[in-house]
Amino acid sequence: MSDQPYTPPRVWQWQQTDGGRFANINRPIAGPTHEAELPVGKHPHQLYSLGTPNGQKVTILFEELLAAGHADAEYDAWLINILEGQQFSTGFVAVNPNSKIPALLDRSTTPPTRVFESGAILVYLAEKFGAFLPKAGAARAECLSWLFWQVGATPYLGGGFGHFYAYAPTKQEYPINRFAMEVKRQLDVLDRNLAERRYMIGDEYTIADMAIWPWYGGLILENLYDAAEFLQVHSYTHVVRWANEIAARPAVQRGRRVNRITGPEDQQLRERHSPEDFER
Repeated sequence: MSDQPYTPPRVWQWQQTDGGRFANINRPIAGPTHEAELPVGKHPHQLYSLGTPNGQKVTILFEELLAAGHADAEYDAWLINILEGQQFSTGFVAVNPNSKIPALLDRSTTPPTRVFESGAILVYLAEKFGAFLPKAGAARAECLSWLFWQVGATPYLGGGFGHFYAYAPTKQEYPINRFAMEVKRQLDVLDRNLAERRYMIGDEYTIADMAIWPWYGGLILENLYDAAEFLQVHSYTHVVRWANEIAARPAVQRGRRVNRITGPEDQQLRERHSPEDFER
């Protein structure tokens, strides 16, 4: 790869060595690569995930549900190491045919219910427990609008900016500038909204906050992609205020540790099977 002009061939061919850091797991076909069953724990909800921003959305919601007194929200969180290709096992593909984390199997139903895509999992759990999602009207519409804003917007941050700024084999001006501009526009969208609201939809903390915080809070609080200075993220003062307030919530602090394999050792909880796991 280079900054030289690229003329696409008439028919695209997969070059397996392309793709930078993730070249060994990216491929243009779906389906499993190997046989392996998924482990099953004792709780109704079996989560198969990794502590990336998308994975944190779901573990934060689980911990918030438990903190709010929903004892039936207990869960087992199993580590799926995507860098080792564990998302391509037959067991995982059976739960998520798209081979992406997180994936949820709710064994409290007969037959068990599979739910994949982080936004879908958040809605499923919020509706199941009647929490963190307004039940009707304008508030519900606003919450879902911001949730799906995150689902649609963040690929420009992660797969766009993050890939070309941090992971691509070479740094190229055009894609970095293109996606940096879009990420800063998104931060401005958030900043303008949060200038008038405590949380994303107003005074109520919802799954919209839980979906957006791991990504955009991560830019501010964890220097995601080592890009905080480059993007001047701390100039978005209302997002900074919101990010810090959510980071102070005990359930968020627990949820962000689950299935995590990077960062300080004391912030990594590779698997979670009971509340006592956080004390070890």
